[in-house]
Amino acid sequence: MKRASSVGSPITGTVGEQDRCLTSTGESMLLRGRGWLSWFICIGQSALQVWRRQHPMIQISSLATLGFTALLFFVAVFGRYILFSLVFGWLFTHPAGEQSTGQRIQERQRKPDQQWREIGWSALTSLIFTAIGLGVMVAYQTGITRIYTDVHAYGWLWYTISIGLVLFIQETYYYWLHRWMHRPAIYRWVHKVHHDSLTTSPWTAFSFHPTESMLQALLLPALTFVLPLHSTAICLILIIMTVSGAINHLNTEVYPQAFDRHWLGRWLIGATHHSLHHSQFRYNYGLYFTWWDKWMKTESPDFQRLFAEKSRKKTVR
Repeated sequence: MKRASSVGSPITGTVGEQDRCLTSTGESMLLRGRGWLSWFICIGQSALQVWRRQHPMIQISSLATLGFTALLFFVAVFGRYILFSLVFGWLFTHPAGEQSTGQRIQERQRKPDQQWREIGWSALTSLIFTAIGLGVMVAYQTGITRIYTDVHAYGWLWYTISIGLVLFIQETYYYWLHRWMHRPAIYRWVHKVHHDSLTTSPWTAFSFHPTESMLQALLLPALTFVLPLHSTAICLILIIMTVSGAINHLNTEVYPQAFDRHWLGRWLIGATHHSLHHSQFRYNYGLYFTWWDKWMKTESPDFQRLFAEKSRKKTVR
């Protein structure tokens, strides 16, 4: 397999790109009071432009390229979390105008400092994901992973199958890991941080203790040593993980009424399903899908009743 060669220094042009960003878009955003988030997005966009122009698959060959790749990975991971949390929060949990597609599942109010605490844990989670991602990149560069970049090497059929296979393996791994993390001797030290958010929101999706973050993050990198995975397939899987995490922690049901009895919907986890896990603790351990909960009889007996109630449209008079 032939990899793209490194062209020039990955730092070349970065300062200029960032200066233009900061002195035009970034500065105007800051002046309009949008603060650190706009600066963060601006720098990320500049880094991404340089990376795309110079490195189709970046090569880590020095401390400079290592630092640049680490920054890029962190922007991608934490920025993705911020972006999806903001978008899903705005679409589904902001005060409705005329009609809401769902209702709050947990009526309990979130703690005053909960969102910032969740963002803090999520930043730490993003650093862990970044470190593991760097390890995978180095392993790819040395040729010991099975990541490939030419889709024709294995064809579109395997490309599609590989995504479904990874999701199935992730679901199986996470279901049993999740049940293990609820063992009393383990829960306090590993999983309690996540469950401190009794009433969830999209900001809860990455709020994990570092040990749990490590346990969750190791599977996909491990699979890159076993399964041929296209680089874009890995990106799609990561996006699915983020979207699923945001939806499941939304605390507002986005799926339509009776979707829990639909041939597809009955197998998908949504906000009602996962919210019951946060309130009842001993049910609904799945990640994306409900099949392990159904097979192992760990699906909450209250799910269908609550889903029917929370998926009704609520008209605001």
